[in-house]
Amino acid sequence: MRIKLAYGRSGLWVDVPQDTRVVEPAHLPTLPDPYHAIASALRQPIDSPPLRQLFSPRHKVAVVFSDLTRPIPNHQVLPPLLAEIEAAGIPRSHILLINACGMHRPNTPQELVAMLGREMAEGYPILNHDADAQMRYLGESSFGSPLWINPAYLEADVRILTGLIEPHIFAGFSGGGKGVLPGIAGSSTIMSNHSAPMLNHPQATWGLTMENPIFAEAREAALMTRPTFLLNVTVNGDQEITGVFAGELAAAHDAGIAFARRSAMQPLPQPLDIAVTTNSGYPLDLNLYQGIKGMSAAAQVTKDGGAIIMACQCSEGLGLERYVQLLRMGSSPQELLDMINRPGFAMFDQWAVQLQSQILLQKRVFLHSSLPDEETRLAGLLPCPSIEDTLRALVKEYRQRHGASPTVAVFPQGPMTIPYVAASGG
Repeated sequence: MRIKLAYGRSGLWVDVPQDTRVVEPAHLPTLPDPYHAIASALRQPIDSPPLRQLFSPRHKVAVVFSDLTRPIPNHQVLPPLLAEIEAAGIPRSHILLINACGMHRPNTPQELVAMLGREMAEGYPILNHDADAQMRYLGESSFGSPLWINPAYLEADVRILTGLIEPHIFAGFSGGGKGVLPGIAGSSTIMSNHSAPMLNHPQATWGLTMENPIFAEAREAALMTRPTFLLNVTVNGDQEITGVFAGELAAAHDAGIAFARRSAMQPLPQPLDIAVTTNSGYPLDLNLYQGIKGMSAAAQVTKDGGAIIMACQCSEGLGLERYVQLLRMGSSPQELLDMINRPGFAMFDQWAVQLQSQILLQKRVFLHSSLPDEETRLAGLLPCPSIEDTLRALVKEYRQRHGASPTVAVFPQGPMTIPYVAASGG
């Protein structure tokens, strides 16, 4: 059976055994007219007056949008929103677009043009959020985190958050409050939200929002900034818009999560011996740091002692320097976990190493990528030049050990799917 995996910009075709289970999100049709659908949602929002009624011509407006690492079609999402703002009589000079970089690198002018289109990228003031710049303090969250938030956003009269609702590795689902935390928060705030104790919470995982401390703190922080309006969308595997959710932050986000859950949550009858997965292709598979998400999604349904084969192009390498530095600070997954869980330890990108190490203690992970073998092994993964050859070898090994065929599944769209074993619920 021939399957196309999401890999880089163009995908990767692989041959897998005919009895391999293929697990993908339930297909959602593309909205036939995204511009009209977004404009309609802005005029008939959830638990909020229509957007245009929230402005006066003297207002200054901040619009937060997702950075390059999120597969949201900003070039489609933002134009109807900006048109509605300008229709209220607000000049472009009073509309600040804030790129929610969190602690990621800033996006270059060329990347902004690719993300937004030239007219938008060059026609509006744009600020790349810098988590290490001066922030404004709002107090402590109920979880004890200091809340430092981008002052340009807080100083606006009207504050609008945009984003993408999709499965998230430890916040349950993205979108909503994540536009503020981590999107436009200070580094100490992000580090506290992404700390080892928060990630160790049993509810801090894919698809769970109830009693999830990371989700709850992100929403709490966002609501403390008194956002005026939320505009979130869902997309399918082709990164085309399938749903629009606009209005009051909590109500609109909850509606979007319910919609996304119906597509993303996919049951399996039993745990897997072997999983083949991806990190959803470009831009999510730019580096291995982001690729932890695809690995983690497959690990949810892979048996301890099982194997995961992951296709993640990693055209920008392993990831940010601090992630690579962390990998070099321990000689084994257990040593890295012991270091990260040590009281008082805090280092940017530790979340990725923490979750990666937890997986590697229980599963073998093979990586098909553009990385040199030595970099793959530095991350504790096994190089996989050919997915077909590795899969054949793993199937043969299992049959020799157990006298039966392994359970195998492929996740062509990676973490766009949240698999779960049906008996365990979802």
